[in-house]
Amino acid sequence: MALKVVGAGLGRTGTNSLKLALEALLGGPCYHMFELAAHQERLPDWERAVAGGDVDWDAILDGYVATVDWPGCAFWRELHAANPDAMVLLSVRDPDGWWASMESTIVPILSGRPSRATPTAAAGRR
Repeated sequence: MALKVVGAGLGRTGTNSLKLALEALLGGPCYHMFELAAHQERLPDWERAVAGGDVDWDAILDGYVATVDWPGCAFWRELHAANPDAMVLLSVRDPDGWWASMESTIVPILSGRPSRATPTAAAGRR
């Protein structure tokens, strides 16, 4: 199944809302960072993409009609090249608001510090 929408926006730019809206509008699942967390067997594919290796985008995103958020947004050009009929959707947010949101949610997780905004991370569970 070819992607219909390729998201180019970073996390914390409304990507969860976009995921839910695209799933309702397109009638299929949208790949989001949540998907990678739920299907870690795909992690080697994304690591290969980050390393610049050969990637079978159709295999990685099999069954998905759209992608938003990380890691797909880092490869929006490649995903669009593999799905030339797909629309590219760039979600944006005020830079100060975006950074404040990142700093209170994602940055602590990436740095290993617990976040008040993520109780499971503060409890040591992710």
